[in-house]
Amino acid sequence: MAKKIHLLIGSNMGDRKAYLAKAIVEIGQKVGKITAKSRLYETQAWGLTNQADFMNQAIEVETTLSPQETLKKILDIETDMGRVRTEQWAERTIDIDILLFADVIVETPDLQIPHPKLPERNFALVPLMEIAGEVEHPFLKMTIEDIYFESTDKLDVFEVE
Repeated sequence: MAKKIHLLIGSNMGDRKAYLAKAIVEIGQKVGKITAKSRLYETQAWGLTNQADFMNQAIEVETTLSPQETLKKILDIETDMGRVRTEQWAERTIDIDILLFADVIVETPDLQIPHPKLPERNFALVPLMEIAGEVEHPFLKMTIEDIYFESTDKLDVFEVE
């Protein structure tokens, strides 16, 4: 049975819009049917801040894959699109994060769902709120919109289109 999942895609290298568009095509082919997309948003880099601004977009996908299978597919997509992992939060051609996986909670060494940093990151909350504002976080038992309004993140998120 298909589950609704929410991913965040981001890029801060090269033609960021083109990387996001390609990631959406790849996710649609390898993970599941894209059922919603936020607008594009731009924000300063989070964590490792001495790099170019990120462009981000949230997407909703219907998938029959398990969380672990989904992770494997998105890591393969990142690699195929030229992502090289050097240091945490380093610049990247593409980044794909699993934010929510229906109401599933996963806590393994290589995968945590919901994304543990989601409540602290406006760059993820703002686009996610656009397409899933009323969705309840399975651990916090709050809507995405309520989590955003309680966020202490000070980084501004700007709509690109």
